[in-house]
Amino acid sequence: MALTAPIEDGKVIETQSQASLKKSTQKAGNDMDKDAFLQLLVAQMKYQDPMEPTSNTEYIAQYAQFSQVEAISNMATSMDLSRASSLVGQEVYVKTTGSTGNTDYIQGKVDYVVYEGGKPYLSINEELYSIDDLDTVVDKSYLKAYNGASDFTIKLNKLPALNNITIATDGKTIDELEETYNSMSDYDKSFVATDTVERYKKYLDKLAGLRAAALTEEKPAEETSGT
Repeated sequence: MALTAPIEDGKVIETQSQASLKKSTQKAGNDMDKDAFLQLLVAQMKYQDPMEPTSNTEYIAQYAQFSQVEAISNMATSMDLSRASSLVGQEVYVKTTGSTGNTDYIQGKVDYVVYEGGKPYLSINEELYSIDDLDTVVDKSYLKAYNGASDFTIKLNKLPALNNITIATDGKTIDELEETYNSMSDYDKSFVATDTVERYKKYLDKLAGLRAAALTEEKPAEETSGT
């Protein structure tokens, strides 16, 4: 896995992807594998007290215990690989912590999975992240509804105070909000807060009142010109 890092002010800036991969590598480096165990076993045999040597039965028991632990570890690795494969095409959130200690959430679709050193890595937005940093798997319908409600609320909040709106300046925005809200399904609408819906309806009523008043002012002028 080739890693590149951006440079800022002459310093290497660690990306969220690199932070995730580094943490995964460090964790893997701390695990004891079969080779490490055998080295310890040989060292134990080499430096044991010749007057009170360890029995073969004890060595066999130690090796059997390690083999059992290794089998459980292999099973966990297999489950991780299977879980990672099932995430392809899913929308997920990955939680990473950089070298500065800041926590960031990366959201995106898992495009594919890379297996390296017995560890699965998720490709999100063309960057790799350790499956250990997986935080949330999100249903696409849920994400669409959540983002839609968020965008709707942000757009509504950008409008001026209710009594300060005008047809010329804010009419188009309010019309777009009405079109967006009416196009939402009942499921989508359930993500919009009740107080937000109430404020939205007040803007609709206010705009309707302004337009009705504008029409009323135009009619006398037309009647006068007609006479």
